[in-house]
Amino acid sequence: MPEPTQSVNRPMDSAFQVHILNDKGKEKARSIAQMFDDLLWELKTWCGDGREIAIVRTKLEEACFFAKKAMASRPENLSK
Repeated sequence: MPEPTQSVNRPMDSAFQVHILNDKGKEKARSIAQMFDDLLWELKTWCGDGREIAIVRTKLEEACFFAKKAMASRPENLSK
């Protein structure tokens, strides 16, 4: 297997950057996750299980990821 190419003096694309959260950011990430979990739970009680709810779960998982990524991109939530 070939070795990965080393990047030299160029900034990383923002799509791939790592965000280290401070305590405030970690709490926000937990809160965002809890909101999505609560929504999924409510929807499952109304709709039951099945293919459609499985798709809803997948889409909520995706939306939660991007919500947390958006939050983690804000300077006030990052560790210094």
